[in-house]
Amino acid sequence: MLRIYDVAIEMLEEMRPALSAIEARDRDLARQMRRAASSIVLNLAEGSGSTGGTRRERYRNALGSAREVAACIDVARAWRYADVRAEGLRQVIGTLVHVTR
Repeated sequence: MLRIYDVAIEMLEEMRPALSAIEARDRDLARQMRRAASSIVLNLAEGSGSTGGTRRERYRNALGSAREVAACIDVARAWRYADVRAEGLRQVIGTLVHVTR
């Protein structure tokens, strides 16, 4: 399992209060953000149990979901729904970019 897995779990916990605030104003955005954030962790776990190209593909899926969460955060900030704290997201994205090369 990549060490970034624990950072991703902490990121979910860190985002939980902001996600509740977003949900109060935009259920669709909150649902999409929640699914994408969960997908990061789930694909990290699945990738760690895979080999070769399958492993890389799972990590690419996790990267795509991480970028989707970043976009959801941008949207939430632009609409002023919440000030989302997701410090670990950059670290997750950076690690996934590195391992998917």
